[in-house]
This record gives sequence, structure tokens and C-alpha cells, in this order.
Amino acid sequence: MASEKELIERTARKFAARAKPDLRIGIGDDAAVIRPRKGYEMVVTTDAFLEGVHFSIGVHSPAEIGYKALARATSDVAAMGARPLYFFVNLALPDSRTGKWFDSFLAGMSRAAHRFELVLAGGDTTKRPQVAINISVIGAVLPGRAILRSGARPGDLLCVSGRLGEADLGLRVIQLGWDKRTKWKRLLRKQFYPEPRLELGQWLAEKKIASAMIDTSDGLSTDLGHICEASGVGARVWAAKIPKVKIPNQLGLDALRLALDGGEDYELLFTVPRRLAGRLPKTISGVPITVIGEITRERKILLVDEQGRTTQLRNQGWDPFRSRTTRKQG
Repeated sequence: MASEKELIERTARKFAARAKPDLRIGIGDDAAVIRPRKGYEMVVTTDAFLEGVHFSIGVHSPAEIGYKALARATSDVAAMGARPLYFFVNLALPDSRTGKWFDSFLAGMSRAAHRFELVLAGGDTTKRPQVAINISVIGAVLPGRAILRSGARPGDLLCVSGRLGEADLGLRVIQLGWDKRTKWKRLLRKQFYPEPRLELGQWLAEKKIASAMIDTSDGLSTDLGHICEASGVGARVWAAKIPKVKIPNQLGLDALRLALDGGEDYELLFTVPRRLAGRLPKTISGVPITVIGEITRERKILLVDEQGRTTQLRNQGWDPFRSRTTRKQG
């Protein structure tokens, strides 16, 4: 059984090697002291990651939990077009998770911090029966360059990065059991190690190409609704254009439904004015970009199938307060 002081010291040692000149005071005081970056606006986000809701101890390794917890939170910074700088982590742990489990958790989070160029600036620890993680990330963006949900306009093209449905496919494989997890290990990477599209988000902000943006944390059908509501517009989505995951025939899953409603892909869903469409490459930093629809004046979200038939796209993605959906794993 570790003390709170020991947990803080082990955390500080794990992340001590990385520092930034504008972090005056980090771990070890009552609060961090950060010098504002001259000529930049700060972007701040927070994200909860809870045992039994977002992950399962019996399914995710502690290193996977540490990595994914930070990746999820950092994706919100990517969705604003900002560069991540610092993060704070609040941990609530049972006694049984303060030994080797905790060290492995820190190793996974440290790996993510190194990959995303983040510095741990502080946090808090406490005790509770199940693991609860809350992470805040601070980023920076040039004044007026943060990409909001509210900028989409009728006629804009609707674009998405990567492929959709990969993370939810991994969850379905997990739910089938450990034998299936071993057989289809290649399908699990995005579920365990999501990649926030930081370079893409920063490129779109720098070039001032995207008019609105969000990350696909809750599923296309839900996240597109957030853009449309904030912008006061509607959308038409072409089902055949959506980049979908390839599913083994044995699993009997619908790739379109996973792409529309799955969530946890942490790809970027964004809109581009038609006059700027020619400046949008097919790939950015190796990540493919696909035009999947258009923004409309009528405030409805419509799905157009391969036969040209149109139906209303219902919001069926992740919502923690809807009892019919859950991300509980294991």
C-alpha cells in the first residue's frame, strides 16, 4: 500500500526529464505557474476516463489505459487546431492499483506524453474503490485560428480523416472473448492506442482552410449533429463515400453502422468552403482526407445511400446518459 506522497514522487520521477521554458513551477507546489506564450491564445480541455464505463481492468492493460486516457483528452486540442503543451492528471485509485499497476500506467501515459510533446504540470491523487482518471490538457493556437464547431456554412464540403468504425470494431472483437482478441489482434490497435490528429488539426488552422471541426469521439452521427447545431445548418452525407473499416466476414458486422455510430476513432470531422477545396490535399502527414458530404441550409442531417435514396441520419452515437448505449468493456 503506497502513500499519496509516494505516488506523487513516483509520478514526478517518471515525467521529470521533460520540461518547457514557459513552465515556471510544475509538480511539487500547490499549483503550477505557466508563463503565457506571447502572441498565442490558450486552448484548455478536460476529459474523464472511468473504470467500468470507458475501460475495463480485465481487458485493458494499465499501459493501454494510461496511453488512451491522455490520447482521448489531447484529441480535443487537435480538434481546435492547437498545439498541445501541458497536461494535468487527477487520479483516484484503490490500494490494489498503487503498485506495479500504477508504474505500468505511468509508463503508458509517459509514452503518450512523449508522442504528443506534452509535459505533466501537476494534478492530484486520492483513493476510491474503482479507478477514475480526469485529465486536463492545455494547448496554444495563434489568435483567431482556433477552429470552432460553429463556423460551417451552407455549401461547405464535409470531410473526415482516416477511417471510421475501427475503434468500435475493436470493442466488438473484445466483447467476443479473448480467443477472438488473439485471432484478430490487428483490429484492436485503434481501440487501445488511438492517435489524435494533431498535425492535421494544426495544418488546417495554419492554412485557414477548415470552417468548423470536431473530433469523432462519439460517432459521426452524433458529432456531425454537434457541428450542425452549433452552426445552425444541416448536412447531406453520402454513405458510399464514408471511409469504412474492413470487417472479417465471420464477425457479421455492418461497416456503415460502425462508421456512423461507433465513436472513439478520434478522427477529425471538418467542413471546408468550396472555394478552398482545391487547396485540400488527399493526405496530410500520411493521414487520408475524404469528402463525405456537404453542408445544407435546411436544418436536417440526411444520409444518401448508394441508390440515391435519402433518409434522416439519426443520432445513435455515444451518450453517457442514454441507458441503451454503453462503452463498458469486459
